[in-house]
Amino acid sequence: MKEKIWLTLKFVLAIFIIYAGVQHFIDPDKFIPFVPSFLPYTDAIIYISGLVEILFGLTLFFKNQAHRGAWGIFILMLIFLPIHVWDVFSEHPAIGSHNAAMIRLLFQGLILFIAWGVKNSVSTHKQLKKP
Repeated sequence: MKEKIWLTLKFVLAIFIIYAGVQHFIDPDKFIPFVPSFLPYTDAIIYISGLVEILFGLTLFFKNQAHRGAWGIFILMLIFLPIHVWDVFSEHPAIGSHNAAMIRLLFQGLILFIAWGVKNSVSTHKQLKKP
């Protein structure tokens, strides 16, 4: 039962991350406020991060790559975490309101939890299947 829950969460995470990555290409302007102003090449950062999200999400669909994909998503979400923490305490949150920024930060924590759990579940599953 526990294995089925993590398998379901793996596919939900994959679809969500791929969708989020695609959004970087469909509407890149909505991501501009999240890129710190001290970083150059804002557009490149938005497109590259979108591409990385899509690639990590796709790897979750392949048994022999799911561990790497989950690790990648976990690390990527850790990299994005300071941006969302900053947004909560910002005078004018990039996401629009302090409540929305707090919800997004909590959601970020949920994604981190799921990515970590998926990583562990596919690792355990891999070890159990070895002869």
